[in-house]
Amino acid sequence: MSGINGSAAHLSDTFFTTAISIYAVGMVGFVAEYAFGRRGRIAATVPATEKVLVSAGGPAVEVRAGVGAPPGREAAGGPRNPARVRPSGAERVGRFALWITMLGVLFHGASIAVRAAAVDAVPWSNMYEFASVAGIVAVIAFVAVLWRLPSIRHLGGFILLPVILVMFFAGTVFYSDAQPLVPALKSYWLAIHVSLIAVSEGAFMTSAVFTMAFLAKQRFDRREASGEKQGRFAVYAAKLPAASTLDKAAYRIIAFSFPLYTVAVICGAIWAEAAWGRYWGWDPKETWAFIVWVIYACYLHARATAGWKGRAAAWINLAAFGSIIFNFVIVNVVISGLHSYAGLN
Repeated sequence: MSGINGSAAHLSDTFFTTAISIYAVGMVGFVAEYAFGRRGRIAATVPATEKVLVSAGGPAVEVRAGVGAPPGREAAGGPRNPARVRPSGAERVGRFALWITMLGVLFHGASIAVRAAAVDAVPWSNMYEFASVAGIVAVIAFVAVLWRLPSIRHLGGFILLPVILVMFFAGTVFYSDAQPLVPALKSYWLAIHVSLIAVSEGAFMTSAVFTMAFLAKQRFDRREASGEKQGRFAVYAAKLPAASTLDKAAYRIIAFSFPLYTVAVICGAIWAEAAWGRYWGWDPKETWAFIVWVIYACYLHARATAGWKGRAAAWINLAAFGSIIFNFVIVNVVISGLHSYAGLN
């Protein structure tokens, strides 16, 4: 590896695999809280017609009407309850899982930083490095959402599972040895354009997970209200937070990430003009990046103008993320073009 710090590259790979292991431990903790924690039991036992939102303007929490509010809160509009309810064992496990996950983020970030030192460049020039950055952003996005919606902490397992899968495939199928940048990528636009793409798409992944949970919860509530027979997985959907909470979390992430993605596409066009003498040439990568942008724009426009906050908007969100997956896997691996920098060994 000429010009590459081999020991640093090996250390980066070690940090990477360690982060996967730590995330796995965190996922188990979140799943335990989801299965046995107080929030999961409340959500599973309160009928859809008896669910209320607590603390208008604050996080949406599910309670049994007429019974009382969760720890530290009264019914909607009421005063705070000074009596603190002692957390259950499962909830303590959930808190531990959150701290473990943040430790995993530190190791994950160290892997990216050491890889950058090894190649002496920003470490997201191939599929392995890009997937690693997108994975850490997805976890950070979830942690950031928890600041506003702490009631969804027990869903951490649903976030970490796709992150672990992405990192696993990145470290196996898409792995690339540390190597110097190809001449076409030696530009400051790499740090700007690809960074924004990785950050926005990592956040989009977290939004997609919330959207899938929203669809499952909404279907459960609809069947519960109409008296229809529930499916075999109803017990899992019953433990999800309120559908409105999940929908709000998914929307907020997209509302934050879409401008970043827009700037990334614009920066890519500017870089293309400097590198290839044209701003846009309908290269497969460019085309699918534009398709992704259009679908997410339709999602935001529909919610803003038509008031779509239900299934229709959710499916648009999933269609957009499906386009991202197609762009990342199929376009990079199968379709050749000017953006052929997959770096697969």
